[in-house]
Amino acid sequence: MARRKQTSPPSLTWRTRIPTLLRFPLLVLFSLTLSSGLYTFASGFTAGDLSSVSRSIDDWWQVAGLIGWKTAELAVGWWGEYDNVDLASLTVLSHAPHLYLLTTFYGIRPTTMISCLAIDALTAYIPFSLLRDVSATHQSRAPKGAVSNRSVINDLSVRIYTSLLAAGIYSVVVFGSFSSWLPVYLIIHFDGIRDISAAHSAALPFLIFSFLPLGVAAREFLFTTATGAKPDAHDHKVASFNPETATLGETIIYNLWGHSKRTRTLIKRTTTLVLVTAFHTWLQTYVAIEGTEGYGAAGWSGIWTVAATATGLAYWWVGDVEGVSD
Repeated sequence: MARRKQTSPPSLTWRTRIPTLLRFPLLVLFSLTLSSGLYTFASGFTAGDLSSVSRSIDDWWQVAGLIGWKTAELAVGWWGEYDNVDLASLTVLSHAPHLYLLTTFYGIRPTTMISCLAIDALTAYIPFSLLRDVSATHQSRAPKGAVSNRSVINDLSVRIYTSLLAAGIYSVVVFGSFSSWLPVYLIIHFDGIRDISAAHSAALPFLIFSFLPLGVAAREFLFTTATGAKPDAHDHKVASFNPETATLGETIIYNLWGHSKRTRTLIKRTTTLVLVTAFHTWLQTYVAIEGTEGYGAAGWSGIWTVAATATGLAYWWVGDVEGVSD
């Protein structure tokens, strides 16, 4: 008589062995430690570029404030159920405006900007890679049925066009500001600004090329996640809505939030992008750059929030076509 083969239960991954309450503190600790180490290493290449234009941040409350904001950014990703691609994309989109200001008008070398942006993205990407699985929408070989519109979000031409669309929107908004009100605004509200000639010599094709990384990040954070979102219980509730029998409260909720999962995801993601970009850009511009007024930092921040909002609206319009299911 053959002996029955005993099967052992699958071993738990090391992620599941970490208590739930400890995962976010570990994420913050790992991200801050990694950031400190990478910036220390990069200081040999940046050669003091940032220190030449930065305010002195010596008081404990200033340091605590910056650490607190870094923790808040990680919290947005953690509690918003983002994966490593999501948070890295949000980081690129929200951290680039401040660094672009330094490169364009303060003479900071592009290599310094790229190094800082890469470090910020990596300190979001790597810790999340270790503590959270990649979502199905960012897996090209996700199981069938795990995401909606799989053929759309994985199509190479769609990925290229949606990246160019976002890069183009950011470029048009920035170019329009350069060509109108921004040069005078910079002179008035940025006492330490070194050179505004870039605002007068800017070329739209060059801006589009420069903003391609933003286009890719916007595509991943907004378009891919929203288009790949699967219908949920709310969608079924909306589909069964009957205006003849619904109460006043149900009708109001339906009119305000009776959208598909794709549209609701895009609204929430765009709102998050606008708020994080607005605050981070204002904070880093006003607190970190010597001679900057709060009003001036708000104006610079406003350019990028307009671009983020317009990109979200454009993706909503692009996704509202035949062949893209809700």
